[in-house]
Amino acid sequence: MKSYRLAFALSVIGIVMLAVGCSSNENKTASETSAAASKKAEPSLYSGEEAFNRMLGLALKWAADAEPARVESVLNTEGTGQGGKSTVWRGYFVSPSRRSTKTFVCSGSRLAGAPPYGVSPEGPEGAYNAQSAGLVFSHFLLKTDTDKAYEIAQQHGGDALLKKDAQQPVTYVLLKDKNLNVPVWFVIYGASEKDRKGIGVINATTGGFVSAGK
Repeated sequence: MKSYRLAFALSVIGIVMLAVGCSSNENKTASETSAAASKKAEPSLYSGEEAFNRMLGLALKWAADAEPARVESVLNTEGTGQGGKSTVWRGYFVSPSRRSTKTFVCSGSRLAGAPPYGVSPEGPEGAYNAQSAGLVFSHFLLKTDTDKAYEIAQQHGGDALLKKDAQQPVTYVLLKDKNLNVPVWFVIYGASEKDRKGIGVINATTGGFVSAGK
């Protein structure tokens, strides 16, 4: 079985709440007001493709030729990542015309200290070089979402891991596979690659299973 190693690109890509006002209403009871406040505080969970499309829209405003180099979920206490969804996603984009890279975040989190709710840029622009250019893939190639990638990974060993730990955290990373020349989803059973219990690699264009392992 061919082994895959995540090529984390943080070194070559620059890494550089919304407060909702509540007006009082005499006609509302205390319980109604409390219920409304609780509802507003609920986090929003996004699949990888949902978050990516939101970030892509802002990235294309930053640069018309912006293309992704990496997309990743961010694990927090609002979910385990099982099922392919997370409240926070981060995307790294590259623009040849601007000769720079840019990070964007899609956040549905309500946690203190989390990125602001919605889509926003993160940090300053980063350097453009041969390494960052080599990570780029066309956004049109992303045709398989993380819920499907998760389902496939479950069929190739992931299910056994969840039987051992029902709260097993799952994280997702989208990167270009240089051999296949398409983006692939890394479904990581763990909070990070370093402490993973297992990993599944899914072709993000065709939805085909690529490999699985520890």
